[in-house]
Amino acid sequence: MILTGVIINFTAIILGSAAGLLLKKGIPESMGESVMKAIALCVIYIGISGSLDGENVLIVIISMAAGTVIGEALSLQERLERLGAWVQSKCRPSENGVSVAEGFVNASLLFCIGAMAIVGSLQSGLSLDHSTLIAKSLIDGITAVILASSMGIGVMFSSILCFLYEGCIVVCAGFLEPYLTASVINEMTCVGSLLIIGIGINMMFKNRIRVMNSIPAVLLPILLCRLM
Repeated sequence: MILTGVIINFTAIILGSAAGLLLKKGIPESMGESVMKAIALCVIYIGISGSLDGENVLIVIISMAAGTVIGEALSLQERLERLGAWVQSKCRPSENGVSVAEGFVNASLLFCIGAMAIVGSLQSGLSLDHSTLIAKSLIDGITAVILASSMGIGVMFSSILCFLYEGCIVVCAGFLEPYLTASVINEMTCVGSLLIIGIGINMMFKNRIRVMNSIPAVLLPILLCRLM
């Protein structure tokens, strides 16, 4: 089945989040805060590592600037926060000062941005090769355990966005393949990794950066690499 890899990834995030939520119940609040700071440092490290894949600094700068303008104009952060507030109203009150929206945004970006999500989805759509997405599922499942133990149920809801994101790439693989060259994927990974660094900073200092409003920047290298 064409969506097998996507479904496995979706399931891994849910199971990992469920395990993290169970683990969270046994962690004191002070320890939970310390764990989240430690995770934030790891997230920043992941972002720095991925940002080194970029080959053209100018493309990255233009993508970040123009993408943020687009995101601000569309008020993406506010829209997602409203969605998170609605979900929050259906759930128990937030714990340790971490809202459902915060966990949802941070986890969604971590699970969706990166070469494995793009390349793995293309492989699934073009050749029914799900090996990359299955490997990503293992990584995401472990990450979900750690994130959910400190950021709550919002991490589990991010599985829905991950499913839609990867599913769209799988379905549109035949159309996207000519545009997603190695250089484009490297620049997209670089831009996305900068946003991941922003996530880590937000986890450390409580949402100083409106990361969601910069999401369109991830797509702009598809156009800029062709023009430049």
